[in-house]
Amino acid sequence: MAQSKIKVRVQKFGNFLSSMVMPNIGAFIAWGLITALFIPTGFFPNENLASLVGPMVTYLLPLLIGYTGGKLIHDQRGGVVGAIASMGVIVGAPDTPMFLGAMIMGPLAAFVIKKFDQAIEGKVRSGFEMLVNNFSAGIIGATIAIIAFLGIGPAVQAFTRVLVTGVDWLVDAGLLPLTSILIEPAKILFLNNAINHGVLTPIGLEQASNIGRSILFLLEANPGPGLGVLLAFMIFGRGLAKQSAPGAAIIHFLGGIHEIYFPYVLMKPMLIVSVILGGMSGVFTLVLLGGGLVAPASPGSIIAITAVTPPEGTAYLANFAAVFVATAVSFVTSAFVLKTGKQIDEDINEATKKMEQMKGKKSTAAGEAAVNKGALPKEVNKIVFACDAGMGSSAMGASLLRKKVKEAGLDITVTNTAISNLPADTQVVITQEELTPRAQNKLPGAYHISVDNFLSSPEYDKLIASLQNDITEEQAELVEESETDAADTEPNMDKDDDLLLEENIFMGKEFATKEEAIRFAGEVLVKGGYVKDSYVEAMIEREEITSTYMGNNVAIPHGTEEAKKAVIKSGFTVIQVPNGVDFNGEQAKLIFGIAGKDGTHLEILSGIAIICSEQENVDQMVKAKTAKELMDIINSK
Repeated sequence: MAQSKIKVRVQKFGNFLSSMVMPNIGAFIAWGLITALFIPTGFFPNENLASLVGPMVTYLLPLLIGYTGGKLIHDQRGGVVGAIASMGVIVGAPDTPMFLGAMIMGPLAAFVIKKFDQAIEGKVRSGFEMLVNNFSAGIIGATIAIIAFLGIGPAVQAFTRVLVTGVDWLVDAGLLPLTSILIEPAKILFLNNAINHGVLTPIGLEQASNIGRSILFLLEANPGPGLGVLLAFMIFGRGLAKQSAPGAAIIHFLGGIHEIYFPYVLMKPMLIVSVILGGMSGVFTLVLLGGGLVAPASPGSIIAITAVTPPEGTAYLANFAAVFVATAVSFVTSAFVLKTGKQIDEDINEATKKMEQMKGKKSTAAGEAAVNKGALPKEVNKIVFACDAGMGSSAMGASLLRKKVKEAGLDITVTNTAISNLPADTQVVITQEELTPRAQNKLPGAYHISVDNFLSSPEYDKLIASLQNDITEEQAELVEESETDAADTEPNMDKDDDLLLEENIFMGKEFATKEEAIRFAGEVLVKGGYVKDSYVEAMIEREEITSTYMGNNVAIPHGTEEAKKAVIKSGFTVIQVPNGVDFNGEQAKLIFGIAGKDGTHLEILSGIAIICSEQENVDQMVKAKTAKELMDIINSK
């Protein structure tokens, strides 16, 4: 328990550090591009334009960090006072870019003004609020700026020089590759942004301002170790992990979303060795060939790395070689682990749950969402994805949902931001599960949805379905599948009229487990001549892949795609279970066993889906006394 609390506190502190830098990455990239293009050794040397470089790194970037850090503590008022205080360390140590100083003074000054505001709350006479607010901010900001100028600036400058000297010593001693032993495992615990932007970036910017580049920008951002793991799964993996690895590799390498490969590593814990060795070999290559970047590469994509690689010398060769070598070493090691390990079908959902457990939180069942207890607002016009810093994975998730919202014809704004910057008028907040408590604390009045992965979550479709007409994701999929497949199916004038017979409706049944209920439904289909015996096992297999529970106390067990050849003709069975049977924590009281062939079942399947979207209809069928009464309810809707 104590270790878990410490881990959470470390994550929270690291996230806070990175949250001061991440929202301002655009400014860092702008500075890096101007540096790469116009300094004397740049692509297009220009003395006038190069004069932007110094003021941007000395004043603009630290002030942005100080303002952002202050705003995180006390909104706009804290941001202003944080910027004032940051100016003290900037001028107090003019020879050193005050990134670390701004990360200290911004939050510190905002904390002081926040405590002052709390102390005078309710004590200011009416009409004097603006006067007190403005003068208090000015006085407190000026006082802290003077303190920063006289003491904190020089102290931070000395500390920064010690850090830079330490990094230089590691490089000279050839020990910098050993940092991967700490960096790569820490990334799996979602400390990647904290390490990169909270620790390495400030020191790297100090180096870059002096020598034009820094190797530190590539210690964490190198996509090679993760790419090697994903390539190994593409070739030597099995099951869902093998199928999903190609898409994950593209998103990781080109999109720079490193979080996407973390579950693959945890699926086979020995793969931590792969990413460590890959990271070490990449850093060694950078040291050997003299690589580095002029600014942070965020996200850690090959595109971003290319954009901020300095043009002079062999920088491109060194950086690309580091990525290639890291990928190759990680791939070879991962291939060995996968080939010599236990050969099972890797379950990426189970690996995601393992990742959550390692991060010290209670895991939920795969695909299950943790949402707040309130109801979804009737009129939703703003959905926000939130993460540590409002970039990377949340931007990808917002893009995916925005597309779904557009396709559904809904007039809803979908954006992404950092949790600390959640707008007050947000109605629906979507976060990764480990971040949901923080989002709820920040915006308790919003409707919160948790997802396992921003890039692929069933919660998106469930939300869209709820916003359209209050039906669940599975029901919406059934209707969509019915409409699509029916449109591609030629009318069958000779189709059977025995799709749903009264003799295949069973009332008042009791089952101990869902497997027992599914087998009963399958055996009914076999006896009715709809399917072969092998279809029953295919129904059990299908349930193991993902639950066929639809919601509203309804389950629709059916066979796998491969089991279609075992279907003789389309048919249904309806099993009423008044006391319910457990389907992964949900109570199914109506079970529709399905066998479909040549699309002849789609019309009735679509009708059942629509009928069951209303809980009232389901309740009527559960309360029905006879098979005829239940069948009449279906036919009357």
